[in-house]
Amino acid sequence: MTTLRPERETDLPYGQQQPYGESATFEEQPPAPYETPASEPYETPASEPYVPPADDETVALRIADLPKGPISASGASPAAPAPGVTSGGRAARRKAAKRRHRRHAAGAQPTTPTTQPEESGASGAPLSRVEARRLARARKPGPAVIASRAIGEVFITTGVLMLLFVTYQLWWTNVRAHAQAGKEASDLQDQWESGEREPGTFEPGQGFAILRIPKLDVVVPIAEGVSNKKVLDRGMVGHYGEAPLKTAMPGDKTGNFGLAGHRNTHGEPFRYINRLEPGDPIVVETQDTYYVYKTASTLPVTPPSNTSVLDPVPKDGGFTEPGRYITLTTCTPEFTSKYRLIVWGKMVEERPRSKGKPDALVE
Repeated sequence: MTTLRPERETDLPYGQQQPYGESATFEEQPPAPYETPASEPYETPASEPYVPPADDETVALRIADLPKGPISASGASPAAPAPGVTSGGRAARRKAAKRRHRRHAAGAQPTTPTTQPEESGASGAPLSRVEARRLARARKPGPAVIASRAIGEVFITTGVLMLLFVTYQLWWTNVRAHAQAGKEASDLQDQWESGEREPGTFEPGQGFAILRIPKLDVVVPIAEGVSNKKVLDRGMVGHYGEAPLKTAMPGDKTGNFGLAGHRNTHGEPFRYINRLEPGDPIVVETQDTYYVYKTASTLPVTPPSNTSVLDPVPKDGGFTEPGRYITLTTCTPEFTSKYRLIVWGKMVEERPRSKGKPDALVE
């Protein structure tokens, strides 16, 4: 029997080391099977090469970082950290966080804004405070722009006011004047019927007769005076009853009964008197009498200073002797007061109201 020489403990495999001083023979102590120390890394057999986990950072070839610690038979390290958890010290965790940040920035798809933010420049970088102030100053309108805007607003406001004024003059004044004149005529007829009114001298602005022009469908009260505020603007016709343009009354045996009225706005009772032709009747109705005139002549244009048209015998009307005349005066051209339009008539009938309406008013 051969005795084995005791070897040093460091020369024996792990697990076969004997206490110091003891020895064993080959036959008496067969060698134990080889066991891999827990501290030594596991080497992957050649038939099953180790495949490192996929790396999102790059697909180029590189040396894989083998996991530390023992590898089990399934290929996973029992000591491997969970996904997303970095092993090692603080410096390793910082590096891993930086790598994750770079991968996140590289994988994110930047969106292109539809409009450039006001706080950034053309390259998308935030503007500095000085650049932001310059941009704000550049966006402020200049003096010329402000002035043009102000002038435009003034023109628009003026146009709106003018439109409102024209609407008031051409429409609303007529509505109001027709209502006032209609009420005055109705009140006047009621006073005649009740006997409250007696013929005589009338106060300025006081109605005393009704003018009827059948051809023009005009029925309007006649008031004393030619004041715009008291008479004409209220839709009535005014009698020239004050000096120096004092004219006769219809009941006078001779003279010229002068009347004035608006051609446009405020009821416009004389708007179409230019359509009157010789022979057309003009009727003045008072409390007890109908005075019927027939159109004699027309003066299309004359200056406002031509007061001779109101003379007791108006020569421009073609009259040469005293008589009982009527004169209608109004402005011309329409919507202006530069000139005057004159229409004359001569009395042909004086009919008491007790005898009924004259033929000129009977349809």
